[in-house]
Amino acid sequence: MNFETILYELEEKILTITLNRPDRLNAFTGQMMDELILAFKEAGQDDEVRVIIVTGAGRGFCAGADLGAGGATFNRDENPRSPKTEDKENLEWIRDGGGRTTLAIYDCPKPIIAAINGPAVGVGVTMTLPMDIRLASDKARFGFVFARRGLVPEAASSWFLPRIVGISKALEWTYSGKVFSAEEACEGGLVRSVHEEEDLLSAAKEIATEIIENTSAVSVSMTRHMLWKMLGADHPMEAHQVDSRAIYELGKSKDVEEGVNSFLEKRSPNFPSKVSKDMPEFYPWWEPKEFK
Repeated sequence: MNFETILYELEEKILTITLNRPDRLNAFTGQMMDELILAFKEAGQDDEVRVIIVTGAGRGFCAGADLGAGGATFNRDENPRSPKTEDKENLEWIRDGGGRTTLAIYDCPKPIIAAINGPAVGVGVTMTLPMDIRLASDKARFGFVFARRGLVPEAASSWFLPRIVGISKALEWTYSGKVFSAEEACEGGLVRSVHEEEDLLSAAKEIATEIIENTSAVSVSMTRHMLWKMLGADHPMEAHQVDSRAIYELGKSKDVEEGVNSFLEKRSPNFPSKVSKDMPEFYPWWEPKEFK
């Protein structure tokens, strides 16, 4: 795949997606949105990809939206990507680009690790919220700066952020719009750990390797969707219903047979099932089905 604003590098079942506009601190553009959406879609369908790591080129992770257009940056009516007047009745065109990106990340069936190597501000931080594990360099800085630009939190972050750090901390950071340190991000639960800059990617790859060498790809994919989707469930019975169907269907699979036998035989497992073709019959259970 030929990308211009990101790098897409697969090695030993770890896909590293690098935001690659270092001269602009990897500022987010419409083209970057399109390329990230495509990258996560392709990675989700590729059985050679077991874990995805997202990081930034140069000294930044992502400095937020590219503000090169000045005060009109967020004026959709003046955006060259906006449709002509007669085509605007379909409100699909006003969808937030950050939200399109985070929803593509959320839908991806592969575990995703953010290795935040530098400043992550605006969409630069909100795009990491649907990622599963966030690590930060000690050079990283974070900012939900929307109120300081006259905007509101985007990229579906009003859903993700309180679920990750709690409502009080989410409101503190979004009300103030301040830029804060990696240490504060870690204390507030936004990132798992803080690392020396040169150790960040190796720490992310260590987590990825632990997943790859010891787990079933189908189990991890199911687990990712189950935990994220259940954040919005009204009652634990909803989880129980999905758990029960998953245990029933996976219990008959070659992966479970291999998982049990490898444990009993005290050896490393070699799980045969593929996300592309061996997911349980009821997957994806959350999508509406046609009533028949």
